[in-house]
This record gives sequence, C-alpha cells and structure tokens, in this order.
Amino acid sequence: MVGYFKSSGVRESKVRQKRDARRKKKSETTNWDYRSNPYTDPGAQYYSRTCKIQTLYVSFRDLQWQDWIIAPDGYDAYYCSGECNFPLNAHMNATNHAIVQTLVHLVSPGKVPKPCCAPTKLSAISVLYFLDESNVILKKYKNMVVKSCGCH
Repeated sequence: MVGYFKSSGVRESKVRQKRDARRKKKSETTNWDYRSNPYTDPGAQYYSRTCKIQTLYVSFRDLQWQDWIIAPDGYDAYYCSGECNFPLNAHMNATNHAIVQTLVHLVSPGKVPKPCCAPTKLSAISVLYFLDESNVILKKYKNMVVKSCGCH
C-alpha cells in the first residue's frame, strides 16, 4: 500500500494540501508580516513617501534657451521629494539637527515643523553658450545636479 501511494502521488498531494492549509491558517493569525516592514521592503507605501531623489530632466528648448545655449540640449537635474518622519533612518542622510527637530516636532507639532527633504550632494554641469554674436563661452556651473537627498 505504501508503494502504491508513493508511486501514484495521492499521499504526496494530500500531505501538501494539509501543509498548505496549516501555512494559510498560520499566516491569517499572524499580525506581523515582514514584507510590510518599510525598512525591509522598498516597495512599501511608507518607503515610497520618504525623502528620496526624483527624476527631473531640464530641457533648454522647453525653457526657450536654445538660441543662446549651444550644448547640452538639457540635463538630468533631479530633485528631492518626500517626508522626513520619525524615526529618521540612515538612508535618509539626516543631520543631527533634523533628528532633534523631528523629536521636538513629535512633542509640539504646532510649534515646530518636520525637517525638510533637501539635496545633500550636488554636482556641476558644463554649458557651452553664446555670450554675444562673436563670443562662445564654456562655463562650469556648480550645484546644478542633485546627487543625493537627506533630511535637514
């Protein structure tokens, strides 16, 4: 009989059904789901609202600057957006001041605002442009591209 059940797969499928039913019942009674943890799941809703870098392409044509800027046509500027909520984690690049401000905000939310999401590192871009009809300038503009964001 044991040989029959092993070879036919009947016993194996019944065992699997029982095991799956136990797992389902256990997951229904468990309050904690590690996948909903904002610190371990980058897709969690909490994480999507935290301070982080966002995509922003600046087109000089859209700004109608194409007549005097020769190159580039535009650049990836990026920007910072999101909330700086308690607790401020390491990935938020929070200053010590922001950490203290968050704690004070928890005590007196009407008196002190939450810290702001802002750039922590910026880099330069080079722009080739006409100064007048006869002069062309290559200039490096500092602090034009957001490289990282944090809470300040």
